[in-house]
Amino acid sequence: MTRVALIDDHESVRLGLAAACSRAGVGEVVFTGSTVAEYLRWRKDTGETPADVVVLDLMLGDGATVSENVAQLVWNGSQVIIHSVADRPVAVREALSAGALGIISKSARADDVVSAIRTVARGEHLDNVEWASAVDGDRAFADAQLSARERDVLRLYAAGLPLKAVAERLGIAYSTAKENITRVRVKYVEVGRPAPTKVDLLRRAMEDGLVAEASDAR
Repeated sequence: MTRVALIDDHESVRLGLAAACSRAGVGEVVFTGSTVAEYLRWRKDTGETPADVVVLDLMLGDGATVSENVAQLVWNGSQVIIHSVADRPVAVREALSAGALGIISKSARADDVVSAIRTVARGEHLDNVEWASAVDGDRAFADAQLSARERDVLRLYAAGLPLKAVAERLGIAYSTAKENITRVRVKYVEVGRPAPTKVDLLRRAMEDGLVAEASDAR
């Protein structure tokens, strides 16, 4: 069963989404709260494993940026959906760049949100109007269409970990990690940004904000 967390600083939105998930049997809502920091404290205090999917409001009231929020959630092992009025295209693109798998409008029907949770739980990007609008507004982002898993593998590999260690860290087979790196290289070639060596992959990861600083990539 999919474990879902709902993070929004409006209680009515959280209650409505929780009720919709319950009616549809989409999964178990394990956490509702108003900030990512609150969610991370809950995990630490309870020892709970990460939610499979986090439905996250674009802008929360605690001052944290959407990039910070999404990056923390992805790093902690969750897939992220942005649930927003989508009136801030730059912030939406920042969320997608940080690893969110898509965005769905707060004006969408509850059934559509439930469907989005199911899609993201499978590790798939949302393919909807909101996603297309965000990508079309920033062609540089559109050029970097790496999956969440490909981003994870690239981030660790480019930062200097051997591929075997990357696989162990992510709990996947070595062959899977290798296949992901191959797909990453193919995707970069397709958009005119070839990365034939590990040093090149580090450069691409830095350009796309996946690695903050240069690491030993020899």
